[in-house]
Amino acid sequence: MHLKCIACEALARPVYLCAAQSPHTVDVELVQWGLHKHPADLRSLLQERIDSVGSGYSAITLVYGLCGQSTAGLVAREIPVVIPRAHDCITLFLGSRLRYQDQFENYPGTYWYAQDYVERDDGSGSSLSIGSGTDTQIEAVYDEYVQKYGKDNADYLMEVMGAWQQNYKRAVYIDMGTSGALFTGTTGAEAKAQSEASRRGWTYERLAGDLGLIHRLLAGEWEKDFLVLQPGQEIKMTYDENIIGC
Repeated sequence: MHLKCIACEALARPVYLCAAQSPHTVDVELVQWGLHKHPADLRSLLQERIDSVGSGYSAITLVYGLCGQSTAGLVAREIPVVIPRAHDCITLFLGSRLRYQDQFENYPGTYWYAQDYVERDDGSGSSLSIGSGTDTQIEAVYDEYVQKYGKDNADYLMEVMGAWQQNYKRAVYIDMGTSGALFTGTTGAEAKAQSEASRRGWTYERLAGDLGLIHRLLAGEWEKDFLVLQPGQEIKMTYDENIIGC
């Protein structure tokens, strides 16, 4: 297959590594990170990129999650579009929805760091953590909770969530294993994360990332954990463990 990969640059190294290992031809196009803070703008840009892909490709792979509903509403045109079933990029860094859910439920108040993110930090203080973005993202999470748990429980969860947004206690650097002969700079990025954690009085941890989801996405192994949109289909939120449907 000949795949077009549209990816957030916060995942640049993992994407290029998995593209190089793919049995298929993969053309990578990066999109500036941080646009998830403005979901409507990111959605518009991604749709433009999808619309511009020529018919010579077998499929378009999006290295994104739902990302505050940024990808909800995207439409496949002439060729299929494949996207992971993920809330946000943390799932992609950790390699599975199950591992993401464990971290989110058992370690609230976590500020996430990864190499490409740290290198592209513009000093705005944005994190990779769910719920730490714009009002639009927070409203999307609230709507999901109302659908799943009812309004009273959703109000309680948002109250708790708001508390840990303002009181981060833990910093985690996700090591994706992309340092080495081809990739350098992890030590510097991690040192910056450690310095920030120390400055803010947070506990610091280093977690091993998992390339599994990105690897399978770019290898064309879409039987599980991915949504495959056929031409004319549109991404929708599902408010369940699948996260997205069409």
